[in-house]
Amino acid sequence: MNSEQPTTNLGWKKWIIGARPRTLPAAVVPVLIGAAVAVEADTQVWWRLSLAAVVSLSLQVGVNYANDYSDGVRGTDDNRVGPMRLVGSGAASASAVKMAALIALGIAGIAGLVLALVTTWLLLIVGAAAMVAAWTYTGGPRPYGYAGLGEVFVFLFFGVVATVGTQYAVTEKLSATGWWASVGVGAFACALLVINNLRDIPGDTEVGKKTLAVKMGDIKTRLFFTGLIFLAAVVVCVTAVTAGAMSVLGFAGIIAARPALRLVSGGAQGRDLIPVLGIVGKAQMIFGATYGAGLTIALLS
Repeated sequence: MNSEQPTTNLGWKKWIIGARPRTLPAAVVPVLIGAAVAVEADTQVWWRLSLAAVVSLSLQVGVNYANDYSDGVRGTDDNRVGPMRLVGSGAASASAVKMAALIALGIAGIAGLVLALVTTWLLLIVGAAAMVAAWTYTGGPRPYGYAGLGEVFVFLFFGVVATVGTQYAVTEKLSATGWWASVGVGAFACALLVINNLRDIPGDTEVGKKTLAVKMGDIKTRLFFTGLIFLAAVVVCVTAVTAGAMSVLGFAGIIAARPALRLVSGGAQGRDLIPVLGIVGKAQMIFGATYGAGLTIALLS
């Protein structure tokens, strides 16, 4: 089995590795943008923002552990190119990783329940759907991640739902700006998954894991990645016109993604794609910070 990390003497650090820190911007950015678009409402209840952040981060960590557990017991991670997986590498038992996933999802559920109690019971339905989707991504008898639908889940729940959900949690209102911004957030979140799946095409093909990258093939997947970054740029342009010119600050995130675009379009494969995950993650955070700041300034002007 392949991994970047040794599987012995990791101690508690293995749980940090298993939480996949490079993916956490996908949970932070929608909260930042959701908070930004919330400023245009007449009233805000800002303490709810902390609960929205707990839901988003816990759900992301829960998805990561659940994916580690499910892929590990299926044997999908026995031979991989990317970063270490806990079960596949033998660093942690399947039962321990499963418990970690359930704890993370449980924390998300509790925080979501509190939000639902102070806003609307409809959030319970959304939260339940998110948790079921998190577990069945690679778990259960028919994991949709193995059927090429992982990007749909990421776009919806770590893009649209997390962004407008944060806005609603703070203001109990939604707006056109929020919906548009959520598309840009979802595009960046998808881009992170696309790179991960592009790297794993050979291994996933071998074990019968039919991700969207496996179905599309190498060349189309690279074009898809480029298209997602372009979509985020289009969203910035739209909100610059509809919400305010300062939204263009979000282009800092697009520019930060250029090294990743060069590597992907240049044909980087296997381990050479691992640094791209870091580049996209940083670009995603820059996008969240600058686009969020731009939207805040625009909407308050």
